[in-house]
Amino acid sequence: MNVIKTELPGVIIFEPTVFGDDRGYFLETYNADRYKEAGISDNFVQDNLSFSRKGILRGLHYQTPMEQGKLVQVIEGEVYDVAVDIRAGSPTFGMWQGVVLSGLNKRQFYVPPGFAHGFVVTSETALFSYKCTDFYNPTGERSIAWNDPELGIDWPVTDPLVSEKDQKAVLLKDLNQQELPAYE
Repeated sequence: MNVIKTELPGVIIFEPTVFGDDRGYFLETYNADRYKEAGISDNFVQDNLSFSRKGILRGLHYQTPMEQGKLVQVIEGEVYDVAVDIRAGSPTFGMWQGVVLSGLNKRQFYVPPGFAHGFVVTSETALFSYKCTDFYNPTGERSIAWNDPELGIDWPVTDPLVSEKDQKAVLLKDLNQQELPAYE
């Protein structure tokens, strides 16, 4: 497994070892010992799967309390995936990291607790998998505007389809610091 550290501490890209031949391929999608060696010792408690079509943008989402770390990957299709540091007091507050995840490149992206997360589908459809470090908490779910100009995320789309909830998302600067995860 190739481990790629990013400019944001804790945000990691994984390229699993793929064993393939003319029959197909095999890869290990999770091994607690290997991920612990890479710096992730979180206990994953919930797995999610979502299906979306081209141009759908989901995010930027986070929840507080019960911040979730997420190990994400695309099973089929392709997305542009983004993590944004929203931890109040963090030296990298407001910085983001993006990565292309696809069924072909088989990359995984670790988004630590305290980061907002979002993705946009760039293929016709995408099947997207999440391993989460805490349970979904609907009363703590929050959204930051995907197109927040101060974040300046370089999305590969100009007019994505977003949910009604995400259309009402606020700018990061307009959030009360008490509504954000704390930097520790």
